[in-house]
Amino acid sequence: MSGFLQDLRHAVRMLRKNPGFTTVAVLTLALGIGANAAIFSLVNGILLRPLPYSHPDRLVSIVGGFPRGGFQAIRERARTMDVAAYSDGYEFDLTGQGEPVRLTGAIASAEFFSVMGAQPELGRAFKPGEDFAGRDNVVVLSHALWQQRFASDPSIVGRWINLEGTGRQVIGVMPRDFLFPSSETQIWVPLHIDPRAAESYWGGDYMPVAARLRDGQSLAAARNEIRAIVPQLLPLFPWPMPASWVKGVRVVPLQDDIVGELRGRLLILLGAVGLVLLVACANVANLLLSRAATREKEVAIRAVLGAGRNRIVRQLLTESVLLSAIGGAVGLFFAVTGLDLLKAVLPADTPRLADTSIDARVVLFSAALAIFTGILFGLAPAFRSARVAFVESLKSGGRGSGSAGSERVRRSIVTGEIAVAVMLVIAAGLLIRSFWKLSHASPGFQAGEILTARITPNESFCKDPLRCTNFYGELLDRVRALPGVKDAALINDLPLSGSVTKLSVEVEGRRIPPNEHAPLFKQDLVSPGYFSLMGVSLLHGRDFTPADTSGNPPVAIVTASTASRFWPGENPVGKHLRPVSSNLWLTVVGVVADVREFNLQANMPTWTDGVVYVPYGPNTFVQAATFPAEMTLALRTSAGDSELGTLIRRTVTDLNSDTPVSDVKTMPAILSDAVSAPRSTTALFIAFAAVALALGVIGIYGVVSFFVTRRTHEIGIRMALGAQRADVLRLVVGEGARLALLGIAIGMVCAFAVTRIMASELYGVTATDPATFFGVAALLGVVSLLACYVPARRASRVDPMVALRYE
Repeated sequence: MSGFLQDLRHAVRMLRKNPGFTTVAVLTLALGIGANAAIFSLVNGILLRPLPYSHPDRLVSIVGGFPRGGFQAIRERARTMDVAAYSDGYEFDLTGQGEPVRLTGAIASAEFFSVMGAQPELGRAFKPGEDFAGRDNVVVLSHALWQQRFASDPSIVGRWINLEGTGRQVIGVMPRDFLFPSSETQIWVPLHIDPRAAESYWGGDYMPVAARLRDGQSLAAARNEIRAIVPQLLPLFPWPMPASWVKGVRVVPLQDDIVGELRGRLLILLGAVGLVLLVACANVANLLLSRAATREKEVAIRAVLGAGRNRIVRQLLTESVLLSAIGGAVGLFFAVTGLDLLKAVLPADTPRLADTSIDARVVLFSAALAIFTGILFGLAPAFRSARVAFVESLKSGGRGSGSAGSERVRRSIVTGEIAVAVMLVIAAGLLIRSFWKLSHASPGFQAGEILTARITPNESFCKDPLRCTNFYGELLDRVRALPGVKDAALINDLPLSGSVTKLSVEVEGRRIPPNEHAPLFKQDLVSPGYFSLMGVSLLHGRDFTPADTSGNPPVAIVTASTASRFWPGENPVGKHLRPVSSNLWLTVVGVVADVREFNLQANMPTWTDGVVYVPYGPNTFVQAATFPAEMTLALRTSAGDSELGTLIRRTVTDLNSDTPVSDVKTMPAILSDAVSAPRSTTALFIAFAAVALALGVIGIYGVVSFFVTRRTHEIGIRMALGAQRADVLRLVVGEGARLALLGIAIGMVCAFAVTRIMASELYGVTATDPATFFGVAALLGVVSLLACYVPARRASRVDPMVALRYE
């Protein structure tokens, strides 16, 4: 311990003696360690930290999605686990509590809270059986809603509130930290199970199922049980179900299901920021090697006075670890700011983003990283110094026998730096090209000057379809008369919303194979004039007219991809479709261009087979369910967003005071939100690549500068013997260019192998895109040559007489 303290005191003196070197090294390491700590905070909060529920290791998810009937069958048969169905993203109008407001909620089975191991802060949770029709008029509030809308009133339990025009009794308030299935969830209502309504019981929303393993049961046992239960569900459906549906069902830990695709993205970012730290370590190692060259005599004297090789290595490693520890401490301050920036950059709906923080695990990770990096970048300089030729180093003017070896190590380190920089810049380049293509992909409509607003009357209001359509008809007339409004139209699911209204159909003349389901279409209800307002091209046939809203005769419009799939090489106009839940045949009267209905990556979800538009009218909604109350108003306008939003709300209130207006957004803003996830990933990779590139350039500049300093005497002799400035430039630039070209070549080979793991993050570009690879190689080559030119220019101006007196 006394020896360690002596080494530590000596290390502190040496670092204080060289403040310039210490500052540069500490900031370089702080940047690398801080970036790693910030990204690890995300990984820790999202992937590693257990879910904030009782015994989270026993929580699993049955992935696949089940209708109410399917869930009920699983609930009756499961023996290894207690199951609960849930589905988020539901919305409810809260009225009678001041200004009407749209709440985000979740529907859940009676066992939901017990399966999650959550107890209400006030009142109680759902009781068994409260998810069946006739007993489900209760609601549980989130802590945030209780505070914001009900002023934390402790007497809220037992009070009746009006949701969607229906009275529900508040039975409980959840704790502040219960935010499942989404941080946006404000209320929980029971799952409405009614076996008498076969259409909704077996064909309604397909929901995920969470479960808690029972005592003594394992994940493997649950998987075996589900594999045995799911095939038993197929005969229970009132229509044929494809056998392939069974294959997609699996049991996974609930945390893995929540994180989903984000796991791969975070691990890619962690790997990238780890490479940045590797480049930072390489830079500091080069600094230490250069500094070691000036300390050869000091080390030799210590050896002559009796210090052994191990003692010298320990002293030098103590210095490097101390340097790294200081860098790690400064890096933690960087990490706090970096984490705030990450939270601002990442999409707001990132799972568990609110759980991320700089906690004890992150601090321990940073400390371990600091020690590891201190040893990593300190080993080569320490062993190189320990092997110094003592006698040669003590000679006046001696260059030291270790010089050639040190230069080889420095060259190797810089080559590795350039290779890592090439990998990161190629990855950033691929993401930039992918993001560019995605953000410039045609959505199928013209977004400019379009303002949208969600209009959400209570479902009870639309039990009479005629009253609902009259309300929207009057609303369109009034909105079109507002100043700055050029036109207005309605649609149930706005493009890029991620919402899907499903419709199973029979296509005339197309036989459904045995054990296969009927084609599943996305059904959009639109008012006449919607396509022209949105700038969607009409390719064949005609648009809807006001007469079509009567539903007599029933008509439809399909998209180009739907037409080519079901009527290849034929004119689809005049063809017929029949919803399986109806006897009405819809006549196709037109074909429109494809629209990015679901997201920018796809026109429609992979599990749908086509898109059909029907006119919005009291008799045209062909799904056997409640007539849709919620519609989105789309306006083409030249007025300001905030001003027009206020006028829309006032207009809606005049027509129906209980109807909220929400999500007043422009279509360009919706397009921007659609690329928020790839934009954040791309931005982070650009930052990492820029840091790695800057450090790599600094590294090659440092090596070439050291080369010039060490060979100033030789350069002076060459110039004295007649060498021209151009010859010196070629000599020095060639030294750096060889390192750069080798690093670029190694980096391209490594990138070719590594970037394949990014394939799922790319759009419209391959993971081995030649243009990106060779473009990055050219960029790195130019930047490296510029880094070499500065010391080369200095070398070419050496005065031969001064250089000959150098020693």
